[in-house]
Amino acid sequence: MSMLLRKLLEIMLRRNPTSSDENSKLVLERGDFNLGELDQLPSDILVQIFRILGPKETHQSDPSWDSVFFAETNLTSGYPIPSFVGQRPQLSFKHIYGQRAQVPGAIIIDGGSGYCKFGWSKYACPSGQSATFLEFGNIESPMYTRLRHFFATFYNRMQVKPNNQPVIVTIPICHYEDSEAARTSRRQLKEAIYASLFDLNVPSVCAVNQATLALYAAKRTSGIVVNIGFQVTSIVPIFNGKVMRKIGVKVLGLGALKVTGFLKEKMQQNNLSFQSLYTVRALKENLCYVALDYEAELLKKNTQASFQTAVDGLFTLSKERFQAAEVLFKPHLAGSESMGLHQVIALCMLNCHSADLPGESDWYKTVVLSGGTACLPGLAERLEKELHSFLPPHVSNGIRVTPPPYGVDTPWFGAKMIGNLSTFPGPWCVEKSKFRQKPRLSLMW
Repeated sequence: MSMLLRKLLEIMLRRNPTSSDENSKLVLERGDFNLGELDQLPSDILVQIFRILGPKETHQSDPSWDSVFFAETNLTSGYPIPSFVGQRPQLSFKHIYGQRAQVPGAIIIDGGSGYCKFGWSKYACPSGQSATFLEFGNIESPMYTRLRHFFATFYNRMQVKPNNQPVIVTIPICHYEDSEAARTSRRQLKEAIYASLFDLNVPSVCAVNQATLALYAAKRTSGIVVNIGFQVTSIVPIFNGKVMRKIGVKVLGLGALKVTGFLKEKMQQNNLSFQSLYTVRALKENLCYVALDYEAELLKKNTQASFQTAVDGLFTLSKERFQAAEVLFKPHLAGSESMGLHQVIALCMLNCHSADLPGESDWYKTVVLSGGTACLPGLAERLEKELHSFLPPHVSNGIRVTPPPYGVDTPWFGAKMIGNLSTFPGPWCVEKSKFRQKPRLSLMW
């Protein structure tokens, strides 16, 4: 389907060679391919369909047809993700387009450890965000009570009734181990999430971890997701949509807060005064980057750039711009004795290589970044370089590190992909009426 649409759009852009008029009629050459049932439509109608479809579907805030093709091919049956041997299923563009138009959509609540994004899956992007801690209620309250307060807050903000649509809740990776205690903690959290939402009269719930959704947003079902969260960074191996806890989810005690704090420290050392940590965060997001070669960058004479903050005015940073993020690779710069980010990812890759799972042997060589700090320019390139130099060639050959496909909203867009599937909500959601029955709640987190 993706190739078909590309070809159609290319053909649309061909001008009639006998006319030099800028507004000349587009030519649709049907002999080049078979449109199936769409062949019954007149050419001028098809041209109008694709003229309208093209600009909307190629905008980043809407799913590209590559994403639609990936979702409809891999995700329509829900979890577990089917393993295709040989040819993938043939898709009918006309059928899928019609089915997707009738999907009710879902409310998406992307709950991170720092910030939470919310909106409707039919929206082009999240409709709002809020600091998670501001919405989570009294930390001393039972988990069920805090979750119910949390979800009710966002329904009130969106001004929608909970019983109108299914909800997709994204969950940060937590309770990392594969131990019995960790499994029990995950099950208790899972049950509290479902119970609190069903008690708000939500008709059906889909709960998926953020790492898996980030992978889907990158149009992959297998790979390693590096999620740089607020306080920690998790390195999550995922095979056919399943978190491989037996291989080992790695956790690095460095997150966005550590990078922001190190930038703050550097600014104070250089007598740059500010009133709020939000100012430092804004400078990090707008001026900081990751050096491909840290030592060479230190020798550069001019690395200055300026940014006007809302509260504290204009700031000009120099070497602080790349020194802040270097703490991810050299934690000792900030007084931490932990391993560097590239070292932890390399360890995870070695474990994946040793596991020798059936199917594609290089599945773990796809690395997808997620989280706000993961959007820093140069991070993907630096990680690729470090991994190639740190790992043996038989493991490092073919490694590809992908920046967050949709920036800070990447998991939200992974959820949007599910919420707009032609088969949604059926295979992905747990219905309220079936919640107390032996539920299939062992999803991907």
